[in-house]
Amino acid sequence: MPHRVNHIAVVVDDLGSALNFWRDALGLTLERTESNADEAVEIGFLPLGESEIELLQPIDADSGIGKYLAKHGAGLHHICLEVADIDASMAQLRAYDIELINDAPKVRPEGTRYCFVHPRSTGGVLVELYELPK
Repeated sequence: MPHRVNHIAVVVDDLGSALNFWRDALGLTLERTESNADEAVEIGFLPLGESEIELLQPIDADSGIGKYLAKHGAGLHHICLEVADIDASMAQLRAYDIELINDAPKVRPEGTRYCFVHPRSTGGVLVELYELPK
């Protein structure tokens, strides 16, 4: 199934302030920022080896990330694992009675298909699965 960590997502109160640590103090490069209207977040992408750190700043307090920040505060949000075939991966997880948050994969504008695995099934960690466009 998974063959690498695609990214580790961290919820932040303020992207600019978070960059003081991640970019300035640690020396990671901010590759780009992007707004994701579907998820109501501003994202900072910081490559790290073959993976990335993604900093997620909610742009709507009523969004999933906004509610998460209000309830849990800033910190680790999820780990994203890359898979070759998200449909087969989801079917395999269902066969083991693993609870998925999405019934079907969502699709990002560039074609990445993704879904989330509920923390109740993972020992408390929100896991995202990514199938990159071919």
